[in-house]
Amino acid sequence: MTRIELPQDDVVGIRAANPSPFTLSGTNTWIVRRDPAWLVDPGPALLDHLDALESELRERGGLAGIALTHDHADHSEAVPALRDRFPDASIAASRGPVDVTLDEGDRFGPLVALRTPGHAPDHLAYLVDGVALTGDAVLGEGSVFIYPDPGALAGYLAALEALRGRAPAVIAPGHGPPVHDVDAKLSQYIAHRLDRERRLIAALDAGRRSVSDLLDDVWSDAPAALRPAAAVTLAAHLDKLEDEGRLPDGVERPSGWG
Repeated sequence: MTRIELPQDDVVGIRAANPSPFTLSGTNTWIVRRDPAWLVDPGPALLDHLDALESELRERGGLAGIALTHDHADHSEAVPALRDRFPDASIAASRGPVDVTLDEGDRFGPLVALRTPGHAPDHLAYLVDGVALTGDAVLGEGSVFIYPDPGALAGYLAALEALRGRAPAVIAPGHGPPVHDVDAKLSQYIAHRLDRERRLIAALDAGRRSVSDLLDDVWSDAPAALRPAAAVTLAAHLDKLEDEGRLPDGVERPSGWG
């Protein structure tokens, strides 16, 4: 169990002990404000994690609401167990069986929702007191995979630009450490996606058409454990090129996508 302090904002992160190639060192749950507190992404339903959350929330005067960045299990699984401990807390997200459905600009207590599609169709980030709670839209280290929902990659790039325009002082990500040089991180993320696109176009221009060849050329740095995620992101990149009329004929799509 790791505690992450943002003392200037009275924000605390509690990292669950669920490390993996996809969750990095674990999923971060963020708690903001007090009397009462508000929580973003309760994480996995691990007893030690739940106990740590409850202790922090009791110290802060209780829990008013739980906001989800998205409904992937490593971010949302603990919702029922946490609500058992705080039955008056409201649940908010952009979809699903929640008390409050959120969209761009909506408020949930002190949290302001921002649409950040790309990693998941339902993905939101939240702003509070100069802190951007970004879930899996921006990580503290590494990059995210993009789910090939219609318009996902273009929407993701636009969301990163919009987040940069909000000029938060710090990013509190769903995985990894806090990011204090926000503009540099967002510029890096945008440049990374555009570089993948450039490399993909070069591979297509060189006659690469199979998923395996495209992954070998464009995602050669992806560890074997992350190759399936790279294939998902490849599908999103191919969708973007097709939407823009730049995808040549005969390109193999990753199985199950497109």
